[in-house]
Amino acid sequence: MTTREQQLTEVFVEVADSLIDDFDVIDFLQKLSVHCMELLDVAAVGILLADENDKLHVLAASDEHTRLLGLFALQHDQGPCVDCYHDGLPRINVSLTDPTATTRWPQFARSAQDTGFVSTNALPLRLRGRVIGALSLFRAGPEPLAEQDLTLAQALADVATIAILQQRTLAHSEAERDQLQYALNSRIVIEQVKGILAERWQMSIDEAFGIFRAYARAHNRKLSDLARAVAGGTQGTDTIRAFPSRATQTDS
Repeated sequence: MTTREQQLTEVFVEVADSLIDDFDVIDFLQKLSVHCMELLDVAAVGILLADENDKLHVLAASDEHTRLLGLFALQHDQGPCVDCYHDGLPRINVSLTDPTATTRWPQFARSAQDTGFVSTNALPLRLRGRVIGALSLFRAGPEPLAEQDLTLAQALADVATIAILQQRTLAHSEAERDQLQYALNSRIVIEQVKGILAERWQMSIDEAFGIFRAYARAHNRKLSDLARAVAGGTQGTDTIRAFPSRATQTDS
């Protein structure tokens, strides 16, 4: 196996690792930026990722100069990577000394040249039309990237997107499961407290629950929180019973 094949294998192994619970997306993207430098004929790599508010952030960079350049691009809201994210279209073999680039992105082009970069490529992190960020490839010379390198670069951007979205899906699903489990646990506690109150107050469960609900509403407390307080002994039941309930509600 050649060195290039070994590096590609490492990338896909790391993508597979993104399926586990303790996947570190920042570490993954940092490794990917290094892999891109090794696999492609580029001097530096930057990866921008959008948050839930559609705001871009520099999530990884092959070196500090590139990270700062990414921050500079975001600060001035300009550069091939920013445009690439907004319209989902790649910016290929952009000469940073060309008048078109210096006119369109004056601050970015100047800062990139000061850093030592002459040309750049920006590829979208996308999946089925959804764009979540951009991959920036910087070069110290004017020579264009070979077509096969551009194809590989987009493939790397695509697998990175899959890994990131997979992790977001897992995190979202976990949050939903936690919320559902919390709701189920809350209902169990409420049912337990309904029985306790009915027995203690010598009335039906529906009558006891009606008083319980009226007290919770009047005091702006969640049923689950009040039930946990009763079950934990931090809320006296006599106080709830003494509350003037206006109805014996039967809905549960």
